[in-house]
Amino acid sequence: MPPRVQLKPHLTIGEIKRLCRQVPDSVEARRWHLVYLVTQQWTIRQAAQRLEMNYDYAKEIIRRYNQDGLLGLKNRSQRGQPSRRSLLTPAQQQELKQALQQAPPDGGRWSGPKVARWIAAKTGKQVWAQRGWDYMQRLRT
Repeated sequence: MPPRVQLKPHLTIGEIKRLCRQVPDSVEARRWHLVYLVTQQWTIRQAAQRLEMNYDYAKEIIRRYNQDGLLGLKNRSQRGQPSRRSLLTPAQQQELKQALQQAPPDGGRWSGPKVARWIAAKTGKQVWAQRGWDYMQRLRT
């Protein structure tokens, strides 16, 4: 039988069980379920199979939990960090957020295509209108 993984004591078993049941994000809840099963003496392989999860992905989740605790299991997009596919740096996102509070340079109202052109001017990359719309919705307050 493979050796059982040792989890670092970031949280108690009760806290892990509560998070497993109460986290509103289904991806995070599944990760917490994996950690909970491992606290119950399941191997990573057994827990991954039970949850129909890729074994390498399950190992990565456990590694992130041991390294970062609670933050290791959160979705990166919810931690305020840009994803690997982010078009703008955090500074550029802040600049766009400020620009969206004013009228666009060509007048009228901000739209997905206008935001896409703004991003393209800043990054030198082709940006589809949908990405402009996504940024506009995310940054407009």
